[in-house]
Amino acid sequence: MKKIIKTLFFLLIPVGVFGQLNPVTDQYILNPITINPAFAGSRGALNVAAFFRKQWVGVKGSPETLTLSGDSPILNEKIGVGLTIISDKIGVTKETQIMTSYSYKLDLYGGTLSFGLGAGLIATHTAWSDLVALDPGDEFYLINSRLFVVPNFSFGTNYAYGNHSVGFSIPKFLTYKFDFDKNRYSMNISPGKNSYLFNYGYHYTISPNLKFFPSTLLTFTHGEKVLFDLNAYFNYIERFWAGVSYRNGRAISSLVQFQINNQLRVAYSYDIDINRLGRYSSGSHEIMLRYEFRYKVDVSNPLVF
Repeated sequence: MKKIIKTLFFLLIPVGVFGQLNPVTDQYILNPITINPAFAGSRGALNVAAFFRKQWVGVKGSPETLTLSGDSPILNEKIGVGLTIISDKIGVTKETQIMTSYSYKLDLYGGTLSFGLGAGLIATHTAWSDLVALDPGDEFYLINSRLFVVPNFSFGTNYAYGNHSVGFSIPKFLTYKFDFDKNRYSMNISPGKNSYLFNYGYHYTISPNLKFFPSTLLTFTHGEKVLFDLNAYFNYIERFWAGVSYRNGRAISSLVQFQINNQLRVAYSYDIDINRLGRYSSGSHEIMLRYEFRYKVDVSNPLVF
């Protein structure tokens, strides 16, 4: 039974704590600061956004994620700062991340080069007592784990030139491995286990009222399959966005966003799993509400919309 408990632990504990392969959701399209700290302040205004994601609807204990994010430019918009709080729940495990972001922008060859650094804490807790022990004596193993708090750091850069944007980031620098027998995490600095993300976006004006935003995201992790996202979105009269995303062998997503007024936006996305999990899940839902604290927002980066 103890081996089964160990297996359950590694299945239920969030990947983000001890692994480097970050789960990619629709959120990064609307809030790219979650994958690259260089985007802090890139919207040109103080703004706050709230996200809620329910993943794999129909699967008991499936992940639920609540995110609160805010960022703003300061000092003539050369510097950007941001704060992101993420609360994840999967099964009997809860994880909370608090990450700060800092970016600095340089004018370079007619474009803008941004560098970003992030730092924060990740706290995780597993409530084993919420599970049901089937065999006599197994309840001995179903004791709550203590709260674990570990630090982590991120790095990113992005270059925006005209209608083009290209970026590179490492969302998590540190790797943590859980020692079940000692009931603790051990830190491991191993660049070979990091995930490396590359993003590219383009902004194409079809007509005065219609714009097209294609983009892609590549994720490289040593020993893992290369992951890629292909995104295509349209914007009509600067008020309504709609489009789709394809994640290789994983999911197809649709997203709509509506700007209610000059400061308030709402968005909704729906994912259809096209892998084996799709047999048991009726998809994933994500909603966003964003408020910008100024009427005019000059966005020069094609990945930010």
